[in-house]
Amino acid sequence: MHFVEKEPSQKRLDFDQKLKSNKILRVPGAYNPLTAKLIEEIGYDAVYVSGGVMANDLGFPDIGLTTLQDVSTRSYLISRATNLPTIVDIDTGFKSCKETVETFEEFGITGVHLEDQIERKRCGHLDNKELITTQQMVTKIKDCITAKKDKNFKIIARSDAKSVEGIDKMIERCKAYIDAGAEIIFPEALEDEKDFEKVRKELSGYLLANMTEFGKSKLLNYKELENIGYNIVIYPVTTQRLAMKNVEDGLRDIFTNGHQNNILDKMQTRKRLYELVDYEKYKSLDEKIYNFSSEGHE
Repeated sequence: MHFVEKEPSQKRLDFDQKLKSNKILRVPGAYNPLTAKLIEEIGYDAVYVSGGVMANDLGFPDIGLTTLQDVSTRSYLISRATNLPTIVDIDTGFKSCKETVETFEEFGITGVHLEDQIERKRCGHLDNKELITTQQMVTKIKDCITAKKDKNFKIIARSDAKSVEGIDKMIERCKAYIDAGAEIIFPEALEDEKDFEKVRKELSGYLLANMTEFGKSKLLNYKELENIGYNIVIYPVTTQRLAMKNVEDGLRDIFTNGHQNNILDKMQTRKRLYELVDYEKYKSLDEKIYNFSSEGHE
């Protein structure tokens, strides 16, 4: 039992309507369901599930080692904890784009993005990436479009071609991806305002900007991206980076000092945790059920 009221179809409709609002949608990454609840509470527009984050959370580098089961199961658990739409990174499609889209749609996800790297892919902000051909990617996109049942389930095409073939070739690829049916384009590893502006000028349709830290892209304010004409901005690894830095610092402090007293101010309190997980609502519901059952036996 959880206090999420919206069905997947409603979340998809919400996302579709938000895209038409002409306001940029701000979408942080969630590495677990509790983070998704926090993203919703603060007021963001959607939740993002990064393939790199899923791999890293399992202790792997982001080089295509995760499976459809790994990512879909975690994505389902994250998406069911929130009324917000959830967008998921499906890397190169996990061997079968048809099966992948069917799985994620069945699990209540709002949309997925597919990239044009080879199967043994690399993080989008690393060098030495290798690409499949434009036609191979077009075929994958068409397979995704054919596999979906809900018209509002979004197929997002990501291109990693900028750092491999240059921005002009990347734009050519993206035009072909739009023609194939991709509803949102994700140009990966753009470097600065000029890159973002050039892509916006050359491409029609919805565009997604990736503001990941410590990568190739200059970190722009969401208003700057909105003014350029981007429709979505994701912060894919931010929450995991924040968490892991604090976990590492805290563990080292305890190891050195033998107690937690120096780091209590860095911790979420029990009271705040209970607020976030709706403890009192669950408790109240449990009491109502118990009282009702007791009355029934009298």
